[in-house]
Amino acid sequence: MVQDRLDIVALGEPLIEFNQTRAADPRAYVQGFGGDTSNMAIAAARLGARAGYVTRLGGDSFGRLFRELWSEERVDMRGVAIDADAATGVYFVTHGAQGHEFSYLRAGSAASRMRPETLPLDVVRSARLLHVSGISQAISASACDTVFAAIDEASAAGALVTYDPNLRLKLWPLPRARATILATMARCDWCVPSLDDALVLFGGDAAGAVAACHRAGASGVVLKLGAEGCIVSDGARQQHVPAHRVTPVDATGAGDCFDGAFATRLLAGDDPFAAAAYANVAAALATTGFGAVAPLPRDADVRAALGRVAA
Repeated sequence: MVQDRLDIVALGEPLIEFNQTRAADPRAYVQGFGGDTSNMAIAAARLGARAGYVTRLGGDSFGRLFRELWSEERVDMRGVAIDADAATGVYFVTHGAQGHEFSYLRAGSAASRMRPETLPLDVVRSARLLHVSGISQAISASACDTVFAAIDEASAAGALVTYDPNLRLKLWPLPRARATILATMARCDWCVPSLDDALVLFGGDAAGAVAACHRAGASGVVLKLGAEGCIVSDGARQQHVPAHRVTPVDATGAGDCFDGAFATRLLAGDDPFAAAAYANVAAALATTGFGAVAPLPRDADVRAALGRVAA
């Protein structure tokens, strides 16, 4: 019998963030937190889900900061291990005419040393939904194997699986990325790629990208279109869900917020189209401040923006 069942378990690599403020001194940075699956878990927790995280942290001050953060955000840490021989990853965000750019210090990170045999099976099996990412697969071969092992365990326990390919070609070559992503789509319930990633993987246009994800085996697809909203397809019905308009400041982590919000509302009983409408608003609100975590909204913020009264 599974004890202490969690709504959502995300697996991946957390990263300490240093985000350029774009103030008078362009050398000024604000320390924050990132890592796509960590962002997703925190977003889900803020929106009302009981969320947990599976990863490895370095035995360093940055690892301690993450544990403090997850404790404050009520993210379950039973799946978090400490690796005293590795460091917690770091990234920097700079802002320019072409938008935000990322620089990473993550080679050999503690999270990249995840292996299937270190997977906390009790935590993974406790999830109603497992969320995984292509970044987690790209950081090392052992981490990629761990993602597939987690999918197998969660699926066997009856969980839904959501997957964001989050394509990062600086981490792995496109042929390997495409093969791995296609194999993962075949094992997920909902694939939630961005349009940019889908076009690199499949070419064509948005409609073709949705069809390609279904052909790969994804039961459901949410194609994230940024400021244009998203396209949702459950295999029988397809619909464009318009975006929520805001004045954006920093889009870092908005897609991760969408993933957390969509999963949270699916588990709450929303149909995928309503869940995506809610997630569009949450993701839009997440762009109205700096950093990946600080601007993540609460459920009350999203409902206020939707013009609804919380139940």
